[in-house]
Amino acid sequence: MTEEHGDRRPAGELEASVLAALWAADRPLTPGEVREILNAGLARTTVTTILTRLHDKGMVDRTHQGRGYAYAPIADSSGLHARRMHAELERGEDHSSILARFVSDLSPEDEETLRALLDGDEET
Repeated sequence: MTEEHGDRRPAGELEASVLAALWAADRPLTPGEVREILNAGLARTTVTTILTRLHDKGMVDRTHQGRGYAYAPIADSSGLHARRMHAELERGEDHSSILARFVSDLSPEDEETLRALLDGDEET
């Protein structure tokens, strides 16, 4: 992973921190507000870059606020993970093999949950 403008944390960890701040908020946040919440010594430009990348990845939505944007997550944590799993599946050519391998690597508890979901026995 790459580092963000001198911060020692990998870009993925910074993205996760920014998403956590957005999930905890009850409204869209500006890059300055996210920076204040994180209180990690990040430059405002670094936070803006992370938010722009998250927007480009389809993980956050943004609306004009003043001269800039305010950002909000598109999905909760579970929804985000589901989107990532779906995106990975779409990258592969043999969906059947990918799904078979995924299911074979599930824990017994997760396999039971998946069976219940497929049978319509458990709510999502």
